[in-house]
Amino acid sequence: MTRLHVHGGQLIDPGGAAAGQVADLFIAGGEIAGIGQAPDGFQTDRHIDAGGCLVCPGLVDLAVHLREPGGDHKASIDSEARAAAAGGITRMLASPATDPVTDTPAVVELITRRARQTQCTRVMPSGALTRGLEGELLTEVAALKAAGCLALSDGGRPVHNTLVLRRALDYAATCDLPVILSAFDADLMAGTSMHEGWVSARLGLTGSPVAAETTAIARGLALAEDSGSHIHFARLSSARGVQMIARARAAGLNVTADVAMHQLFLTEMDVSGFNSLCHVVPPLRGHADREALRQAVRDGTIQAICSDHQPHEADAKLAPFVASEPGISGLDSLLPLALRLVDEGLLSLPDMLTRLSRGPADILGLSCGRLEIGRPADLCIIDPDATWWLRPETLHSHGENTPFLGWEFTGRVRHTLLGGRLIHSAERESAHAS
Repeated sequence: MTRLHVHGGQLIDPGGAAAGQVADLFIAGGEIAGIGQAPDGFQTDRHIDAGGCLVCPGLVDLAVHLREPGGDHKASIDSEARAAAAGGITRMLASPATDPVTDTPAVVELITRRARQTQCTRVMPSGALTRGLEGELLTEVAALKAAGCLALSDGGRPVHNTLVLRRALDYAATCDLPVILSAFDADLMAGTSMHEGWVSARLGLTGSPVAAETTAIARGLALAEDSGSHIHFARLSSARGVQMIARARAAGLNVTADVAMHQLFLTEMDVSGFNSLCHVVPPLRGHADREALRQAVRDGTIQAICSDHQPHEADAKLAPFVASEPGISGLDSLLPLALRLVDEGLLSLPDMLTRLSRGPADILGLSCGRLEIGRPADLCIIDPDATWWLRPETLHSHGENTPFLGWEFTGRVRHTLLGGRLIHSAERESAHAS
């Protein structure tokens, strides 16, 4: 492997001793071999000038829909892995909601093989909690783990039968795998397309009550208390949901949670005018909910921020609001929006990276997310002063379905490294474009 010398960057290590100092990094064998001083006998094969830049752990995204296999008309593993690399994301957990569903080692191998061919961001498949995500029969959890799955997930299709869910949690616990559950009740969500409130009433749309989230969380917490399983609640959207997670963690339950980045910026008001780009599941809720989610990110009640990346072809969002397909293409905007949270004073840079790298890595039991000797050299090198606009021509994902088009951002990825290997370079991209 190439031995790299990353020179002159400001190290931003979440919770680590290297936070804030300007120092060189030395990389060998895919790992960080030295900080500040080269190890004995180190010979550099390549220099990377990081002067004036932030050198951070690569981001870990817990919620990505790659669309392949089965949804290749929307995006592909290749296109989205490259988009992730351009956004500083070095590892991402892929949803099992594919076609066929990721419920057998064969499908896991298909995804990982295609991901290796891209030579970009590492794709980590999550295994389906039940066969076909139908909520009836359990999958072969041990076989899925052996094939490379780091977690089990309901894939956005909650298990209706509570007994089946309990058995699945017990099985997952024996294999020491976290279980990712969607934080909504499918029955209470049925037929809805936005948050239940005065905006939905004014628009004449059937709304989803907050109880759709709290009911699902309450069931999951009761089962977590019984089984001792590690349950991760995906994509919280409400203040009451945050309160329930905070109480459960204070009581010592082994539960974690994440929030989609768009929930920290948008509210039900953004749906006004039937903006289908803001049609998401769970729905955008009220201002108080958004502020509670922000506070939960600040105090650590929510351990991870994800992109909830769901790329769509243009036609999927051209239908009337209720008939449009839900989801936002979020890989390109994950880091820029996170940097905006720092600019707004909600988070410090180390805390922001804790939610985007170390927190998600810890949830999955990964050793990345830190700038320490012996850790994987997964790095994101950011130019904090670069100003740019999110436009169709600046998007890397095949999905252009984002309500953040036209937003101006400050801070952009210059280089991304995975295991010491350069998987994205803005300079190389610019040279190729010219």
